[in-house]
Amino acid sequence: MTGSRPRVVWITGAGKGIGRALALKCAEEGFTVVVSARTASDLAALETQARNMRGTIHAFPLDITDALLVAAVVVDVERTLGPIDLAVLNAGTHLPTPIVDFTPETVRALFEVNVMGTVNCLSALFVKREARRGCRIAVVASLAGYRGLPGASAYGGTKAALINMCEALKPECEMFGISLNVINPGFVKTPLTEKNDFPMPFLISAEAAAERIFSSLEVTRFETTFPTRFALIIKMLRLLPDRLYFPITRRILR
Repeated sequence: MTGSRPRVVWITGAGKGIGRALALKCAEEGFTVVVSARTASDLAALETQARNMRGTIHAFPLDITDALLVAAVVVDVERTLGPIDLAVLNAGTHLPTPIVDFTPETVRALFEVNVMGTVNCLSALFVKREARRGCRIAVVASLAGYRGLPGASAYGGTKAALINMCEALKPECEMFGISLNVINPGFVKTPLTEKNDFPMPFLISAEAAAERIFSSLEVTRFETTFPTRFALIIKMLRLLPDRLYFPITRRILR
């Protein structure tokens, strides 16, 4: 992450929550930070906040569900600021999907943003894969992708898809000298989680999550999980046989 020029970092979903906190952290550390999100006013506020920091923040508004626009933004960023050294594909959304709200429209909307939006970003970066040697791509998924949890049938499904997709892509990325890793947070205090009406164990702030993500960008491991204790619990649940796991999730429903 060091070199003769400021590293260019592209962060999607940077208008709020983890993405916003990570953008500010990177700017504090002296990076050239490209921020993308749908709400231009959020990005403009980030640019203003970074004026006295070591690095800079540059707003490139973007709806990641528009594949052509994503491709155009990547070209524009690299023409304006130089090659993207690090991409943190963080944009995503959440909608609860209990069985009464389990509709094709709801599920499709979540997959369109969380999965296909990330696919659009990856595809735009892979166009110049031969020139991406040394580039790092971090995909933000979730611990919810480990096993199915009541009320998160669609959201968890999108995150499981991201984890699986990154596992499949990693060996091929390595052939081109691209480092691909996945970040699986637990509950993080953001505008999305503030809408949850259930207990969120080991809830951490967006700033704490950004610190963990930033630290992970210096290491080579494929997966980063946090908070540590919650990640260990979820990983243990992943190992449980079905006859023990489903009685636990039934209790969650009650």
